[in-house]
Amino acid sequence: MRHGTIRQLEVFDAIMRFGSFRKAADHLFLTQPTVSMQMKKLADAVGHPLFEHIGKRIFPTDIGRELHKTAREIFGDLARFDMTLASLEGLKSGSLSLAVVTTAKYFAPGLLGRFCERHPAVEASLKVCNRAHIIERLSANEDDFYILGQPPEEIEVEAEAFLDNPLVAVASKDHPLMGQARIPLRRLAEEPFLLREPGSGTRAAMERLFAEHGLKARARMELESNEAIKQAILVHFGVSILSRHTISMELASGHLGILDVEGLPIARSWYIVHRKGKALSVVARAFRDCLQEYTAKPDGLCARN
Repeated sequence: MRHGTIRQLEVFDAIMRFGSFRKAADHLFLTQPTVSMQMKKLADAVGHPLFEHIGKRIFPTDIGRELHKTAREIFGDLARFDMTLASLEGLKSGSLSLAVVTTAKYFAPGLLGRFCERHPAVEASLKVCNRAHIIERLSANEDDFYILGQPPEEIEVEAEAFLDNPLVAVASKDHPLMGQARIPLRRLAEEPFLLREPGSGTRAAMERLFAEHGLKARARMELESNEAIKQAILVHFGVSILSRHTISMELASGHLGILDVEGLPIARSWYIVHRKGKALSVVARAFRDCLQEYTAKPDGLCARN
């Protein structure tokens, strides 16, 4: 194993987590031949096969499973060393990895950017994924923090609300319902609806509201991004329920509007989340403190001292 490398272990860990050389390659932004070559070198260093191929699927060998346990211990030790180093150096160095659901992309860059203005020596990364991918990353403890509209129930986490996330009914400015007061929810349900993909937190909240009133949205189209939904609304394909954070520019320009519907907005919050029991680095704690400042004074988020 003295000839094995950390990078080879990272590739090996990705294969173990995703169960596929191709998915590991996509996740690491590598080609599949590169992943295969790295695994051949690692298996040669160990002196035993790490995977066996049965049909189109791969399974770890007993030695592969033992190596994966060791690799996770090594990654844990390296993470603890990073935290120790950051503690010794204060915020003169260090890194922060933040992963957010797609709807949070409208404000997360501002959160991270202003934090980095205060701490320019910190290396920060931001990953924007759908909720399913965020849950995968959270389960694997790949990042310092995650921002979601609803903490997962299937994983033990620590979650703290830091920002309101109202869900509103959105339509084109010339929609026949625009300007009407106290529109019944049943009337809204009669409109053709543009929905996010299954698994979306926004969609789940909307479906819960409708179900509570014995209603079901008349789905016209499922789209995988808020941007696609907004464009479809603009060309009169239907209406939708979206986070108000996603439409601030369209409201300012007058292209979209918010319908006054009974039972709306749906009151929700944005949460900052990490695995329960995770030891936070000095940098991560500083970022969490930054968000607490924002909760107290949103307009001055993480301003310079």
